Amino acid sequence: MTVNIKIPATFETRPFINGEYCGTERGETFATLNPATGKELAQVSSGDEADINKAVAAARASFEGGSWSRQTPRDRKKTLLRFADLIEKNIEELALIETLDCGKPLNDSRNVDLPDSIETLRWHAEATDKLYDQMSPAPVDVVSMIVREPVGVVGAVLPWNFPLFVAMWKIAPALAAGNSIVIKPAELTSLSLLRLAAIAAEAGLPEGVLNVVPGMGPTAGRALGLHMDVDCISFTGSGEVGRYFLKYAAESNMKRIVLECGGKSPAIVLDDVTDFTPVVEQIAAGFLFCQGENCSAGTRLIVSEKIREPLLEKLKETVKTWKVGDPLDSATKIGAMIEEPHMQKVLSYIGKGQSEGAKLTLGGNQVLKDTGGYFIEPTIFEGVTNDMVIAREEIFGPVLSVISVRDDAEAVRIANDTNYGLAASLYTNDLNRAHLIARSIRAGTVSVNCYSEGDFAVPFGGYKESGFGGKDKGFAAHDQYTETKAIWIQLR
Repeated sequence: MTVNIKIPATFETRPFINGEYCGTERGETFATLNPATGKELAQVSSGDEADINKAVAAARASFEGGSWSRQTPRDRKKTLLRFADLIEKNIEELALIETLDCGKPLNDSRNVDLPDSIETLRWHAEATDKLYDQMSPAPVDVVSMIVREPVGVVGAVLPWNFPLFVAMWKIAPALAAGNSIVIKPAELTSLSLLRLAAIAAEAGLPEGVLNVVPGMGPTAGRALGLHMDVDCISFTGSGEVGRYFLKYAAESNMKRIVLECGGKSPAIVLDDVTDFTPVVEQIAAGFLFCQGENCSAGTRLIVSEKIREPLLEKLKETVKTWKVGDPLDSATKIGAMIEEPHMQKVLSYIGKGQSEGAKLTLGGNQVLKDTGGYFIEPTIFEGVTNDMVIAREEIFGPVLSVISVRDDAEAVRIANDTNYGLAASLYTNDLNRAHLIARSIRAGTVSVNCYSEGDFAVPFGGYKESGFGGKDKGFAAHDQYTETKAIWIQLR
Protein backbone atom coordinates (compact mmCIF):
# COMPACT_ATOMS: atom_id res chain seq x y z
CA MET A 1 0.00 0.00 0.00
CA THR A 2 1.07 3.60 -0.57
CA VAL A 3 1.87 5.29 2.69
CA ASN A 4 1.14 8.94 3.42
CA ILE A 5 4.39 10.52 2.26
CA LYS A 6 4.89 14.24 2.21
CA ILE A 7 6.49 15.29 -1.06
CA PRO A 8 8.82 18.30 -0.66
CA ALA A 9 7.39 21.48 -2.15
CA THR A 10 10.81 22.60 -3.33
CA PHE A 11 14.27 21.13 -3.87
CA GLU A 12 17.72 22.68 -3.81
CA THR A 13 18.69 22.96 -7.46
CA ARG A 14 21.71 25.31 -7.48
CA PRO A 15 25.35 24.27 -7.73
CA PHE A 16 27.23 23.82 -4.47
CA ILE A 17 30.66 25.45 -4.85
CA ASN A 18 33.19 26.43 -2.22
CA GLY A 19 30.90 25.61 0.69
CA GLU A 20 27.70 27.31 -0.49
CA TYR A 21 24.88 27.16 -3.00
CA CYS A 22 25.22 29.69 -5.79
CA GLY A 23 23.71 30.62 -9.12
CA THR A 24 25.21 29.61 -12.44
CA GLU A 25 26.99 32.10 -14.66
CA ARG A 26 24.38 31.96 -17.43
CA GLY A 27 21.31 31.25 -15.31
CA GLU A 28 20.03 28.44 -17.55
CA THR A 29 17.97 25.55 -16.17
CA PHE A 30 16.64 22.17 -17.23
CA ALA A 31 13.66 20.17 -16.02
CA THR A 32 14.02 17.04 -13.91
CA LEU A 33 10.96 14.78 -14.01
CA ASN A 34 9.42 12.16 -11.76
CA PRO A 35 9.62 8.99 -13.90
CA ALA A 36 6.59 7.51 -12.13
CA THR A 37 4.30 10.35 -13.21
CA GLY A 38 6.07 12.11 -16.06
CA LYS A 39 5.59 15.38 -14.20
CA GLU A 40 8.21 17.99 -13.47
CA LEU A 41 9.85 17.92 -10.05
CA ALA A 42 12.01 21.00 -10.43
CA GLN A 43 14.03 23.23 -12.73
CA VAL A 44 17.69 22.47 -12.05
CA SER A 45 20.48 24.95 -12.66
CA SER A 46 22.46 23.99 -15.74
CA GLY A 47 26.14 24.53 -15.12
CA ASP A 48 28.60 24.87 -17.96
CA GLU A 49 32.30 25.54 -18.48
CA ALA A 50 32.33 28.74 -16.40
CA ASP A 51 30.74 26.99 -13.43
CA ILE A 52 33.06 23.98 -13.73
CA ASN A 53 36.01 26.39 -13.80
CA LYS A 54 34.74 28.02 -10.62
CA ALA A 55 34.28 24.67 -8.88
CA VAL A 56 37.70 23.36 -9.95
CA ALA A 57 39.34 26.58 -8.76
CA ALA A 58 37.67 26.15 -5.37
CA ALA A 59 38.76 22.53 -5.21
CA ARG A 60 42.34 23.40 -6.17
CA ALA A 61 42.52 26.20 -3.61
CA SER A 62 41.27 23.94 -0.85
CA PHE A 63 43.71 21.21 -1.85
CA GLU A 64 46.74 23.46 -2.05
CA GLY A 65 45.71 25.32 1.10
CA GLY A 66 45.74 22.05 3.02
CA SER A 67 42.49 22.54 4.92
CA TRP A 68 41.69 18.91 4.12
CA SER A 69 44.68 17.44 2.29
CA ARG A 70 47.05 18.16 5.18
CA GLN A 71 44.76 17.15 7.98
CA THR A 72 45.91 14.10 9.88
CA PRO A 73 44.31 10.88 8.69
CA ARG A 74 42.68 10.53 12.10
CA ASP A 75 41.00 13.94 11.80
CA ARG A 76 39.78 13.22 8.28
CA LYS A 77 38.35 9.96 9.55
CA LYS A 78 36.41 11.74 12.28
CA THR A 79 34.86 14.17 9.81
CA LEU A 80 33.90 11.42 7.38
CA LEU A 81 32.29 9.43 10.18
CA ARG A 82 30.27 12.52 11.15
CA PHE A 83 29.28 12.81 7.51
CA ALA A 84 28.02 9.21 7.57
CA ASP A 85 26.08 9.84 10.79
CA LEU A 86 24.37 12.87 9.28
CA ILE A 87 23.42 10.96 6.14
CA GLU A 88 21.85 8.35 8.40
CA LYS A 89 20.01 11.08 10.28
CA ASN A 90 18.60 12.34 6.97
CA ILE A 91 18.04 8.92 5.42
CA GLU A 92 14.28 9.28 4.93
CA GLU A 93 14.60 12.61 3.14
CA LEU A 94 17.42 11.41 0.90
CA ALA A 95 15.67 8.13 0.07
CA LEU A 96 12.52 9.99 -0.93
CA ILE A 97 14.43 12.44 -3.13
CA GLU A 98 16.25 9.52 -4.76
CA THR A 99 13.01 7.68 -5.51
CA LEU A 100 11.21 10.74 -6.85
CA ASP A 101 14.13 11.57 -9.14
CA CYS A 102 15.02 8.00 -10.25
CA GLY A 103 11.69 6.16 -10.29
CA LYS A 104 13.05 3.24 -8.25
CA PRO A 105 11.00 1.75 -5.38
CA LEU A 106 11.26 3.67 -2.14
CA ASN A 107 11.94 0.37 -0.39
CA ASP A 108 15.12 0.03 -2.47
CA SER A 109 16.26 3.59 -1.83
CA ARG A 110 15.56 3.36 1.89
CA ASN A 111 16.71 -0.19 2.56
CA VAL A 112 19.47 -0.75 0.00
CA ASP A 113 20.95 2.36 -1.61
CA LEU A 114 21.15 4.63 1.42
CA PRO A 115 22.32 2.04 3.99
CA ASP A 116 24.96 0.77 1.56
CA SER A 117 26.10 4.34 0.86
CA ILE A 118 26.45 5.01 4.59
CA GLU A 119 28.38 1.81 5.21
CA THR A 120 30.64 2.48 2.23
CA LEU A 121 31.50 5.89 3.65
CA ARG A 122 32.14 4.45 7.11
CA TRP A 123 34.35 1.69 5.72
CA HIS A 124 36.57 4.09 3.80
CA ALA A 125 36.60 6.51 6.72
CA GLU A 126 37.92 3.77 8.98
CA ALA A 127 40.55 2.90 6.36
CA THR A 128 41.88 6.47 6.37
CA ASP A 129 44.33 5.95 9.24
CA LYS A 130 45.03 2.29 8.50
CA LEU A 131 46.66 2.48 5.08
CA TYR A 132 50.38 2.32 5.80
CA ASP A 133 53.28 3.61 3.75
CA GLN A 134 56.26 1.31 3.16
CA MET A 135 60.01 1.08 3.64
CA SER A 136 62.01 -0.69 0.97
CA PRO A 137 65.17 -2.75 1.63
CA ALA A 138 68.13 -0.40 1.39
CA PRO A 139 71.76 0.00 2.54
CA VAL A 140 72.25 0.90 6.21
CA ASP A 141 73.10 4.50 5.30
CA VAL A 142 69.91 5.02 3.26
CA VAL A 143 66.28 5.53 4.23
CA SER A 144 64.06 4.43 1.35
CA MET A 145 60.37 5.26 1.75
CA ILE A 146 57.39 4.53 -0.49
CA VAL A 147 54.55 6.90 0.41
CA ARG A 148 51.02 7.60 -0.77
CA GLU A 149 49.91 11.15 -1.48
CA PRO A 150 46.51 12.42 -2.67
CA VAL A 151 46.32 12.87 -6.43
CA GLY A 152 44.83 16.38 -6.08
CA VAL A 153 41.55 17.47 -7.67
CA VAL A 154 39.22 14.60 -8.58
CA GLY A 155 36.33 14.91 -11.01
CA ALA A 156 33.45 12.45 -10.56
CA VAL A 157 30.89 12.04 -13.35
CA LEU A 158 27.93 9.98 -12.22
CA PRO A 159 25.23 7.72 -13.67
CA TRP A 160 21.50 8.19 -13.15
CA ASN A 161 20.62 4.73 -11.87
CA PHE A 162 22.37 4.88 -8.46
CA PRO A 163 23.11 8.59 -7.91
CA LEU A 164 24.01 8.46 -4.22
CA PHE A 165 25.34 4.93 -4.03
CA VAL A 166 27.78 5.17 -6.95
CA ALA A 167 28.70 8.70 -5.89
CA MET A 168 29.80 7.35 -2.52
CA TRP A 169 31.98 4.75 -4.24
CA LYS A 170 33.98 7.73 -5.50
CA ILE A 171 33.50 10.34 -2.78
CA ALA A 172 34.52 8.11 0.14
CA PRO A 173 37.96 6.88 -1.04
CA ALA A 174 38.79 10.18 -2.76
CA LEU A 175 38.13 12.20 0.40
CA ALA A 176 39.72 9.61 2.66
CA ALA A 177 42.94 10.05 0.70
CA GLY A 178 42.87 13.82 1.17
CA ASN A 179 41.70 14.95 -2.27
CA SER A 180 39.20 17.64 -3.16
CA ILE A 181 36.39 16.66 -5.53
CA VAL A 182 34.08 18.16 -8.15
CA ILE A 183 30.98 16.09 -8.88
CA LYS A 184 28.91 16.29 -12.06
CA PRO A 185 25.68 14.35 -11.40
CA ALA A 186 23.69 12.84 -14.25
CA GLU A 187 21.33 15.52 -15.53
CA LEU A 188 18.39 13.16 -14.97
CA THR A 189 19.15 12.73 -11.26
CA SER A 190 20.86 15.72 -9.66
CA LEU A 191 18.66 16.41 -6.64
CA SER A 192 20.04 13.96 -4.07
CA LEU A 193 23.68 14.95 -4.72
CA LEU A 194 22.84 18.63 -4.32
CA ARG A 195 21.26 17.87 -0.95
CA LEU A 196 24.21 15.67 0.04
CA ALA A 197 26.65 18.55 -0.47
CA ALA A 198 25.05 20.59 2.32
CA ILE A 199 25.17 17.58 4.63
CA ALA A 200 28.90 17.23 3.94
CA ALA A 201 29.43 20.87 4.89
CA GLU A 202 27.38 20.39 8.05
CA ALA A 203 29.66 17.47 8.94
CA GLY A 204 32.65 19.82 8.87
CA LEU A 205 34.12 19.26 5.42
CA PRO A 206 36.10 22.44 4.64
CA GLU A 207 34.99 24.85 1.92
CA GLY A 208 35.93 23.77 -1.58
CA VAL A 209 36.59 20.14 -0.71
CA LEU A 210 33.29 18.80 -2.09
CA ASN A 211 31.62 20.66 -4.94
CA VAL A 212 28.56 19.63 -6.99
CA VAL A 213 27.79 21.16 -10.39
CA PRO A 214 24.68 19.90 -12.21
CA GLY A 215 24.65 20.24 -15.96
CA MET A 216 24.70 18.50 -19.31
CA GLY A 217 27.36 16.09 -20.45
CA PRO A 218 28.44 17.99 -23.59
CA THR A 219 28.95 21.17 -21.54
CA ALA A 220 29.68 20.54 -17.87
CA GLY A 221 30.94 16.98 -18.33
CA ARG A 222 33.17 17.91 -21.24
CA ALA A 223 34.55 20.94 -19.39
CA LEU A 224 35.48 18.74 -16.42
CA GLY A 225 37.10 16.16 -18.68
CA LEU A 226 39.19 18.75 -20.53
CA HIS A 227 40.12 20.84 -17.50
CA MET A 228 43.87 21.25 -17.15
CA ASP A 229 43.67 21.49 -13.36
CA VAL A 230 41.77 18.23 -12.78
CA ASP A 231 44.11 15.37 -11.90
CA CYS A 232 41.74 12.41 -12.11
CA ILE A 233 38.30 11.67 -13.57
CA SER A 234 36.21 8.76 -12.29
CA PHE A 235 33.27 8.00 -14.55
CA THR A 236 30.46 5.45 -14.39
CA GLY A 237 28.15 5.21 -17.39
CA SER A 238 28.04 4.11 -21.00
CA GLY A 239 31.03 3.00 -23.02
CA GLU A 240 30.23 5.65 -25.60
CA VAL A 241 30.65 8.45 -23.07
CA GLY A 242 33.56 6.72 -21.34
CA ARG A 243 35.54 6.91 -24.57
CA TYR A 244 35.04 10.68 -24.60
CA PHE A 245 36.86 10.95 -21.28
CA LEU A 246 39.82 9.01 -22.62
CA LYS A 247 39.86 11.43 -25.53
CA TYR A 248 39.55 14.45 -23.22
CA ALA A 249 42.52 13.22 -21.18
CA ALA A 250 44.64 12.88 -24.32
CA GLU A 251 43.64 16.37 -25.46
CA SER A 252 44.36 18.02 -22.10
CA ASN A 253 46.77 17.11 -19.31
CA MET A 254 46.73 13.30 -19.62
CA LYS A 255 44.77 13.14 -16.40
CA ARG A 256 44.14 9.77 -14.81
CA ILE A 257 40.90 8.19 -16.09
CA VAL A 258 38.89 5.53 -14.26
CA LEU A 259 35.92 4.05 -16.11
CA GLU A 260 33.11 1.62 -15.33
CA CYS A 261 31.10 1.23 -18.51
CA GLY A 262 28.38 -1.36 -18.11
CA GLY A 263 27.98 -5.01 -18.89
CA LYS A 264 25.99 -7.87 -20.36
CA SER A 265 26.39 -10.23 -17.46
CA PRO A 266 25.70 -13.96 -17.69
CA ALA A 267 23.88 -16.07 -15.12
CA ILE A 268 25.02 -19.66 -15.68
CA VAL A 269 22.96 -22.57 -14.30
CA LEU A 270 24.63 -25.98 -14.54
CA ASP A 271 22.84 -29.30 -14.92
CA ASP A 272 23.53 -30.49 -11.36
CA VAL A 273 21.20 -27.90 -9.78
CA THR A 274 18.21 -29.63 -8.21
CA ASP A 275 16.61 -27.06 -5.91
CA PHE A 276 15.36 -24.38 -8.28
CA THR A 277 13.63 -22.12 -5.75
CA PRO A 278 16.66 -20.24 -4.38
CA VAL A 279 18.25 -20.14 -7.83
CA VAL A 280 15.29 -18.53 -9.61
CA GLU A 281 14.92 -16.00 -6.80
CA GLN A 282 18.51 -14.89 -7.41
CA ILE A 283 18.12 -14.89 -11.20
CA ALA A 284 14.97 -12.76 -10.92
CA ALA A 285 16.72 -10.28 -8.64
CA GLY A 286 19.68 -10.25 -11.01
CA PHE A 287 17.75 -8.91 -13.98
CA LEU A 288 14.87 -7.08 -12.27
CA PHE A 289 16.50 -5.15 -9.42
CA CYS A 290 16.44 -1.41 -10.14
CA GLN A 291 14.13 -2.13 -13.11
CA GLY A 292 17.07 -3.80 -14.82
CA GLU A 293 18.77 -0.40 -14.99
CA ASN A 294 21.89 -1.86 -13.45
CA CYS A 295 25.34 -2.24 -15.00
CA SER A 296 25.87 -5.70 -13.54
CA ALA A 297 22.34 -6.99 -14.22
CA GLY A 298 22.34 -10.70 -15.06
CA THR A 299 20.50 -10.35 -18.36
CA ARG A 300 21.81 -13.46 -20.15
CA LEU A 301 20.55 -16.70 -18.57
CA ILE A 302 22.84 -19.48 -19.83
CA VAL A 303 21.22 -22.73 -18.74
CA SER A 304 21.88 -26.42 -19.34
CA GLU A 305 19.30 -27.78 -21.76
CA LYS A 306 18.83 -30.74 -19.38
CA ILE A 307 17.10 -28.55 -16.78
CA ARG A 308 15.90 -25.64 -18.91
CA GLU A 309 12.17 -26.38 -18.94
CA PRO A 310 11.58 -26.95 -15.20
CA LEU A 311 13.89 -24.07 -14.30
CA LEU A 312 12.08 -21.63 -16.59
CA GLU A 313 8.69 -22.71 -15.36
CA LYS A 314 9.76 -21.95 -11.80
CA LEU A 315 11.46 -18.70 -12.87
CA LYS A 316 8.32 -17.36 -14.53
CA GLU A 317 6.29 -18.07 -11.40
CA THR A 318 8.80 -16.07 -9.38
CA VAL A 319 9.04 -13.18 -11.84
CA LYS A 320 5.26 -12.77 -11.79
CA THR A 321 5.47 -11.93 -8.08
CA TRP A 322 7.59 -8.84 -8.86
CA LYS A 323 4.95 -6.12 -8.84
CA VAL A 324 5.37 -3.18 -11.20
CA GLY A 325 3.89 -0.02 -9.75
CA ASP A 326 4.06 3.24 -7.86
CA PRO A 327 7.57 3.52 -6.38
CA LEU A 328 6.05 4.92 -3.17
CA ASP A 329 3.92 1.78 -2.72
CA SER A 330 5.52 -0.60 -0.23
CA ALA A 331 4.43 -3.58 -2.35
CA THR A 332 6.21 -2.35 -5.48
CA LYS A 333 9.36 -4.19 -6.53
CA ILE A 334 9.79 -2.70 -10.01
CA GLY A 335 9.49 1.04 -10.45
CA ALA A 336 9.60 3.27 -13.52
CA MET A 337 12.16 3.55 -16.30
CA ILE A 338 14.21 6.71 -15.87
CA GLU A 339 12.63 8.68 -18.75
CA GLU A 340 10.33 8.27 -21.74
CA PRO A 341 13.14 8.06 -24.36
CA HIS A 342 14.84 5.30 -22.38
CA MET A 343 11.55 3.41 -22.04
CA GLN A 344 11.10 3.60 -25.81
CA LYS A 345 14.67 2.36 -26.27
CA VAL A 346 13.97 -0.69 -24.10
CA LEU A 347 10.71 -1.36 -25.96
CA SER A 348 12.60 -1.13 -29.26
CA TYR A 349 15.00 -3.82 -28.04
CA ILE A 350 12.02 -6.01 -27.20
CA GLY A 351 10.72 -5.49 -30.72
CA LYS A 352 14.17 -6.29 -32.11
CA GLY A 353 14.28 -9.55 -30.18
CA GLN A 354 10.98 -10.63 -31.71
CA SER A 355 12.08 -9.67 -35.22
CA GLU A 356 15.31 -11.65 -34.78
CA GLY A 357 13.32 -14.80 -34.02
CA ALA A 358 13.60 -15.03 -30.24
CA LYS A 359 10.44 -16.31 -28.53
CA LEU A 360 8.77 -13.80 -26.20
CA THR A 361 7.37 -15.97 -23.40
CA LEU A 362 6.65 -13.38 -20.71
CA GLY A 363 5.85 -9.67 -20.65
CA GLY A 364 7.19 -7.33 -23.28
CA ASN A 365 4.81 -4.42 -22.82
CA GLN A 366 4.59 -0.92 -21.43
CA VAL A 367 2.16 -0.92 -18.50
CA LEU A 368 0.41 1.59 -16.23
CA LYS A 369 0.12 4.11 -19.07
CA ASP A 370 -2.63 6.00 -17.25
CA THR A 371 -0.12 7.14 -14.59
CA GLY A 372 1.86 9.18 -17.07
CA GLY A 373 4.93 7.24 -15.93
CA TYR A 374 7.37 5.02 -17.79
CA PHE A 375 6.74 1.42 -16.74
CA ILE A 376 7.71 -1.85 -18.47
CA GLU A 377 6.70 -5.29 -17.24
CA PRO A 378 9.30 -8.05 -16.69
CA THR A 379 10.19 -9.66 -20.00
CA ILE A 380 11.68 -13.05 -20.85
CA PHE A 381 12.90 -14.23 -24.26
CA GLU A 382 13.62 -17.89 -24.95
CA GLY A 383 15.35 -19.45 -27.92
CA VAL A 384 17.97 -16.71 -27.91
CA THR A 385 21.31 -17.20 -29.61
CA ASN A 386 24.30 -15.23 -28.48
CA ASP A 387 24.67 -13.42 -31.80
CA MET A 388 21.28 -11.70 -31.43
CA VAL A 389 21.24 -8.00 -30.58
CA ILE A 390 19.29 -8.63 -27.35
CA ALA A 391 22.09 -10.96 -26.21
CA ARG A 392 24.93 -8.61 -27.13
CA GLU A 393 23.85 -5.05 -26.33
CA GLU A 394 23.14 -3.62 -22.91
CA ILE A 395 19.37 -3.06 -22.82
CA PHE A 396 19.26 -1.52 -19.32
CA GLY A 397 15.73 -2.71 -18.66
CA PRO A 398 13.86 -5.70 -17.15
CA VAL A 399 14.61 -8.02 -20.08
CA LEU A 400 16.13 -11.51 -19.83
CA SER A 401 17.55 -13.53 -22.72
CA VAL A 402 17.59 -17.31 -22.21
CA ILE A 403 20.34 -19.26 -24.00
CA SER A 404 20.50 -23.07 -23.82
CA VAL A 405 23.84 -24.92 -23.72
CA ARG A 406 24.89 -28.55 -23.85
CA ASP A 407 27.85 -28.57 -21.47
CA ASP A 408 30.14 -26.52 -19.25
CA ALA A 409 32.57 -25.66 -22.04
CA GLU A 410 29.81 -24.17 -24.17
CA ALA A 411 28.49 -22.25 -21.16
CA VAL A 412 31.89 -20.67 -20.53
CA ARG A 413 32.44 -19.92 -24.22
CA ILE A 414 29.11 -18.09 -24.52
CA ALA A 415 29.57 -16.31 -21.19
CA ASN A 416 32.89 -14.90 -22.44
CA ASP A 417 31.61 -14.16 -25.95
CA THR A 418 30.86 -10.51 -25.22
CA ASN A 419 32.62 -7.17 -25.38
CA TYR A 420 31.81 -6.71 -21.70
CA GLY A 421 33.21 -8.32 -18.56
CA LEU A 422 31.73 -6.65 -15.51
CA ALA A 423 30.07 -9.47 -13.58
CA ALA A 424 28.74 -13.02 -13.78
CA SER A 425 26.88 -15.45 -11.57
CA LEU A 426 27.14 -19.23 -11.48
CA TYR A 427 24.81 -21.83 -9.95
CA THR A 428 26.00 -25.37 -9.22
CA ASN A 429 26.10 -27.97 -6.46
CA ASP A 430 29.63 -29.04 -7.40
CA LEU A 431 32.43 -27.10 -5.69
CA ASN A 432 35.03 -28.30 -8.19
CA ARG A 433 33.00 -27.08 -11.16
CA ALA A 434 32.35 -23.81 -9.34
CA HIS A 435 36.07 -23.16 -8.89
CA LEU A 436 37.06 -24.11 -12.42
CA ILE A 437 34.30 -22.17 -14.16
CA ALA A 438 34.60 -19.10 -11.92
CA ARG A 439 38.30 -18.87 -12.82
CA SER A 440 37.47 -19.30 -16.53
CA ILE A 441 34.96 -16.45 -16.74
CA ARG A 442 36.49 -13.13 -17.78
CA ALA A 443 34.62 -10.76 -15.49
CA GLY A 444 35.56 -8.52 -12.61
CA THR A 445 33.12 -10.17 -10.21
CA VAL A 446 31.89 -13.77 -10.27
CA SER A 447 29.30 -14.79 -7.68
CA VAL A 448 28.58 -18.45 -6.98
CA ASN A 449 25.09 -19.61 -6.02
CA CYS A 450 23.91 -16.02 -5.63
CA TYR A 451 23.57 -12.77 -7.50
CA SER A 452 25.99 -10.41 -5.80
CA GLU A 453 28.55 -7.69 -6.36
CA GLY A 454 30.11 -8.37 -2.97
CA ASP A 455 30.24 -5.67 -0.32
CA PHE A 456 32.15 -2.39 0.08
CA ALA A 457 35.36 -4.25 1.01
CA VAL A 458 35.88 -5.97 -2.36
CA PRO A 459 36.89 -4.24 -5.61
CA PHE A 460 34.27 -3.64 -8.30
CA GLY A 461 35.15 -3.11 -11.92
CA GLY A 462 35.26 -4.98 -15.18
CA TYR A 463 37.32 -6.63 -17.85
CA LYS A 464 37.36 -5.59 -21.50
CA GLU A 465 34.99 -2.71 -22.35
CA SER A 466 33.39 -2.79 -18.90
CA GLY A 467 36.27 -1.14 -17.11
CA PHE A 468 39.41 0.89 -17.44
CA GLY A 469 42.04 2.33 -15.17
CA GLY A 470 40.93 1.26 -11.71
CA LYS A 471 38.27 -0.15 -9.43
CA ASP A 472 35.48 1.13 -7.24
CA LYS A 473 35.18 -0.19 -3.67
CA GLY A 474 37.71 -1.86 -1.40
CA PHE A 475 41.30 -0.82 -0.81
CA ALA A 476 41.83 -0.91 -4.58
CA ALA A 477 39.70 2.23 -4.86
CA HIS A 478 42.31 4.17 -2.88
CA ASP A 479 45.00 3.40 -5.46
CA GLN A 480 43.39 5.51 -8.19
CA TYR A 481 43.04 8.55 -5.91
CA THR A 482 46.63 8.50 -4.67
CA GLU A 483 50.08 8.95 -6.17
CA THR A 484 52.91 6.68 -5.09
CA LYS A 485 56.14 8.53 -4.32
CA ALA A 486 59.60 7.10 -3.63
CA ILE A 487 61.72 9.12 -1.18
CA TRP A 488 65.40 8.13 -1.10
CA ILE A 489 67.41 9.68 1.71
CA GLN A 490 71.17 9.32 1.84
CA LEU A 491 72.32 9.53 5.45
CA ARG A 492 75.58 11.31 6.30
